[in-house]
Amino acid sequence: MGANLMKSLLDKGLPVASSCDGDGVCGKCKIVIIKGPENLSRENETEVFLKEKNQIPAEMRISCQTQVLGDVTVDATYW
Repeated sequence: MGANLMKSLLDKGLPVASSCDGDGVCGKCKIVIIKGPENLSRENETEVFLKEKNQIPAEMRISCQTQVLGDVTVDATYW
């Protein structure tokens, strides 16, 4: 499978909010998908739970739970 979205962003020097270091607990690493959502893995159970619990909009993804399968353009509310 592809690279982890959170790790890919951090490797590029982009800050990613997180208080759980990518363990899928806090949901703070939410990222807005601007282009290419079809190039990301499907939401797993952890991501679905975090999005429901934290009322995160559908167009956002939990970066620590998402695999990159192709080109995507993303943004974050804190960039």
